[in-house]
Amino acid sequence: MGATMTLSHWAKLALAAPLLLTGCKGFWNAPPASTTTPTTTASSGRFFVLNAATSQIAGYYVNAGVLTTLPGSPYTLPATPLALAISPNNGFLYVSTISGIYLYLIASNGQLTQGNSGNVISSDQAVSLQVDATNSWLLDVSSGASQAFAIPISPTTGLVTQPTEQFVPLPATTLQQVALSPANTTAFVAMGSGGTAIIPFNSANTNPFGVVSTVAVKNSAGAALSVATDTSSTLLFIGETVASSGSNSGGLRAIDLATLKELSGSPFATGGLAPYDILPEKAGTYIYVVNRQVSGSSTGVIQEYTLSNTGGVYTLTALTQTVSVGTHPVALAEDNTSTFVFAVDYDGGPDLMGYTFDSTTAGLLDAAISSATGTDPVQANAIAALH
Repeated sequence: MGATMTLSHWAKLALAAPLLLTGCKGFWNAPPASTTTPTTTASSGRFFVLNAATSQIAGYYVNAGVLTTLPGSPYTLPATPLALAISPNNGFLYVSTISGIYLYLIASNGQLTQGNSGNVISSDQAVSLQVDATNSWLLDVSSGASQAFAIPISPTTGLVTQPTEQFVPLPATTLQQVALSPANTTAFVAMGSGGTAIIPFNSANTNPFGVVSTVAVKNSAGAALSVATDTSSTLLFIGETVASSGSNSGGLRAIDLATLKELSGSPFATGGLAPYDILPEKAGTYIYVVNRQVSGSSTGVIQEYTLSNTGGVYTLTALTQTVSVGTHPVALAEDNTSTFVFAVDYDGGPDLMGYTFDSTTAGLLDAAISSATGTDPVQANAIAALH
């Protein structure tokens, strides 16, 4: 999910083996530098990866084509991590675990310091998190729950400001991902077979949530796994299983939020079975979807699309090429210099891949960085980049 991202999608269903938590919790090993000869001289902003099997946060940036570890990284978590989110002011990192949500303060050099005296700020076992544009609310959803939660937080300290979490009831329990529109006016929740919830959002209200409406899945056998909006908050994107024809039946739905009508050609084939994360590129020109699995293979792919607007009419066009990822990729992030798109692979091969934008083919991603993010298997399950 953009900067958020993305997954962390612990309860993601269908078409793939369950995400088993194994490994030595708390084992400390500094993640290695890039495992390949640099193919770029570009540099990136800072970003963080969750390693589920080793219960660690690994922090990085790319320095002249070389993946470089942030000061103090990796950080050992108190429990197995599920999801993470960075506040828009880049001051705070929130990490959901099986024990609850922890707060980390982000220094100017990217180093993390655990906040709230090392205690959880919430007991929610969130599979997806996002901080709103005012840095005043932390939204989360948990698998098996039938609510979306909003935790009031301080933009200055990152701490919870009120003891009571706000919530809105949802018509499903297979919750997968939460997202906010860039305009900060609408929240969205991918709810598996329950479709996608659209929730009016007002950060100034005591309870920021409004009345829920639902977009049903395209196919009754399908499930909504991922959700995002374009940078103008005009289009809603939903990644669903069993939404397109062919052996790779994952689909990207593109819906006009004003009319709730789908764009011509929607759902668009994603080149795989399970569209786990959707990344609208910051400039608003390209959309990327990562598929956890491709028919007959555990290796995933990224499908690339160009997004155009002619007189208010939006058109989404898939590139003929897809980009290979590792084994069971789960999340995407774009760094804050808009130089790299990163993907994390739950079952490695490698754990982290970084791509730059092709100079000749618009929207095409070129593989530039690949690396482990610890002593494998680490089961990298989420990534977030500074805004």
